[in-house]
Amino acid sequence: MRDGLRGLTTRGRSFLAAAVAAAISAVILGEKDLLRVAVLLAVLPLLAALYVGRSRYKLACHRSLEPHRVPVGASARVVLRLQNMSRLPTGTLLLEDRLPYALGSRPRVVLERLGAHQASSVAYTVRADVRGRYEVGPLVVRLTDPFGLCELTRAFPGTDRLTVIPQVVPLPSVRLPGEYTGSGESRARSVAVHGEDDAATREYRRGDDLRRVHWKSTARTGELMVRREEQPWESRATVVLDTRAYGHHGDGPTASFEWAVSGAASIAVHLRQAGYKLRLVTGGGADVDAGEGGDGLLLDHLAEVRLDQRVEITTLMQHVRQRADGGLVIGLFGTLSTAEAELLAGLRANNATCVCFLLDSSAWLNLPAHARAEADQAHDAAALVLLQAGWRVIGVDHGARLPALWPQAGRGSQGFALRAAMAETVAGGVR
Repeated sequence: MRDGLRGLTTRGRSFLAAAVAAAISAVILGEKDLLRVAVLLAVLPLLAALYVGRSRYKLACHRSLEPHRVPVGASARVVLRLQNMSRLPTGTLLLEDRLPYALGSRPRVVLERLGAHQASSVAYTVRADVRGRYEVGPLVVRLTDPFGLCELTRAFPGTDRLTVIPQVVPLPSVRLPGEYTGSGESRARSVAVHGEDDAATREYRRGDDLRRVHWKSTARTGELMVRREEQPWESRATVVLDTRAYGHHGDGPTASFEWAVSGAASIAVHLRQAGYKLRLVTGGGADVDAGEGGDGLLLDHLAEVRLDQRVEITTLMQHVRQRADGGLVIGLFGTLSTAEAELLAGLRANNATCVCFLLDSSAWLNLPAHARAEADQAHDAAALVLLQAGWRVIGVDHGARLPALWPQAGRGSQGFALRAAMAETVAGGVR
């Protein structure tokens, strides 16, 4: 009964206040009929509180998300199944699923009645325009009487997680530089074989087949040696995402950083489908291998990546070099100074193939003419440093589409030499 009294709605409390006022007026005026009205007004909310407070429904709830992972701007369907596990029918139920602000307003559904052991399902859709992981739930059930005088709340503790991943756009097939670099047990090579003595060997490893033991090499070296097995090269690629806060501009889904995140996701998925062994590195220290987890592992990480005030180019380079194992390096960088570009040029050690999508993030701002000219000059100077270091640089302006820029990643050195010459001409003219 106490729970019922605490659950009186504004209407129920108004009934009690009206009953008290009518009772006082009846005593002052000596009107017995008015006193009967006061009693009636007081009894109704009390009966409602008793009815709702003594209701002991056994309810079971199951929530399903279809799907659990959606790209930015897409919708997911949430299905709620509520079952009455008791023998008593329920009254009117108001269902409210709690959602974060980014997924929209909280859905509310009214169920008039659930009979004994009866189940009912309701569904609603959610849509998010911002990347992230969002908790859906818990479900709140409000029990009310038919007159709306009393209302109690029951909550189910279970929640589900919806992952909103960056937008992935399909990219055209392009033959990339360095696509055959990588690793295997042995590199592709041309060897003149004149006999068994010329067989390539290595040290025995636990688990090797003993039939591969090369006895002549074993006798010569004094250690157990086995024949190498030719393995095809393994194409490797590293996608580097710049998360420096001062390197990007703009707010919300249209910010330059969101373009970079979507670009990293699209390139990573495209390269994995092309057979690359992929690695994703961000400025926050994340180092993700797309192995057995497939695209889902990469996209889940990119759903939560954020800008970081503490990240610098040196930090990013350290993360990349921790496991430098050759292959193709594709970076998506925000605004770079000339000094930062010179540091970044050091990643192209050992003639590694490096491709840079250089975002002119100042283009995401409305700058006056003189500031726009200075920003363009700084952008061209940074691009020139990378070009001279052997990077393949692709400029990205506001409104650019990655599928249209992607073929430039496979352009031959002649085309990039021409761009470098043009950049030198522009830089010389500015000076």
